[in-house]
Amino acid sequence: MTTEYLLKGLLIGLSVAAPVGPIGVLTIKRTLTEGRTSGFVTGMGAALADTVYGIIAGFGLTAVSSLLLTYEFWMKLIGGLFLIYLGIKSFRSIPPSEKAAVISKGLFSNFISTFFLTVTNPSTILSFLAIFAGLGIGSAETSYASSITLVLGVFLGSAVWWLFLSSVVSLFQSKITPKRLILVNQISGLIIISFGILAFYSILI
Repeated sequence: MTTEYLLKGLLIGLSVAAPVGPIGVLTIKRTLTEGRTSGFVTGMGAALADTVYGIIAGFGLTAVSSLLLTYEFWMKLIGGLFLIYLGIKSFRSIPPSEKAAVISKGLFSNFISTFFLTVTNPSTILSFLAIFAGLGIGSAETSYASSITLVLGVFLGSAVWWLFLSSVVSLFQSKITPKRLILVNQISGLIIISFGILAFYSILI
């Protein structure tokens, strides 16, 4: 039974993390410009946020879920503004001359920024609530041990995806010249800004 829930959690973590969105773009961009470690840490911020929402959904914390959805407007607004800020920052950034120094200073910032972006995305908690409800997780019949195992699987599944993505993208890092890095920054910046605009649009509809 424990193995079954762990495998389910792995699949859920992978399915939630894999779709390309602002976090995926950030991970790819930071892997190319700052290295695999920076890209992986960027994704791990999202993995932790996924785990937090997995805990909320898995343990049936309906009060917290309702609170998050009540403030959906403000969360989308703040998340959209932060995406636009990151996009502009990315578009205007100049490739560092000393990559290692930048990575050592930016890992915590990379981690926190993606954690914040994922947490302020109400669709994340909706996804987990829907998936867990479909699996019957979070109901009175589900044991705490099963829920804990499932949430652990979610974290591992998400982490495996970000490790895979950053590792694959890092293979192309040596082929990126300073001029191409500027182009990567500009393209990723525009894409991230577009996600921010979409967040604002979703508030209106």
